[in-house]
Amino acid sequence: MPRKSSEELEEMGNRNTDNEISKLNRFLGVVMEYISDDEIEEIDVEHLLDRTEGLRDWWNQYLEKNRVQLEEGIKNALSELSIEELQLIKDQIKQYEEKVKG
Repeated sequence: MPRKSSEELEEMGNRNTDNEISKLNRFLGVVMEYISDDEIEEIDVEHLLDRTEGLRDWWNQYLEKNRVQLEEGIKNALSELSIEELQLIKDQIKQYEEKVKG
């Protein structure tokens, strides 16, 4: 099996980037059409996610990528909190765990 040249790999990368840009442009267009509709009184994000092919998957991936940044921000902030603030967080986690266990 022949190896792909660096030019071919670059071209494939450019196509992937172009496809991603096209997909994001389509998402943005759908969202802008929806929020600019004068008949829409309340924006329903679930409606957008359900009715726009691929948008929910993209949104979930976006949230997961940002989860790592959120976790890092929280970890970094912990060292600056007082013992009382840390205890409050611990209590909130405990309440959450009890709620999940049901």
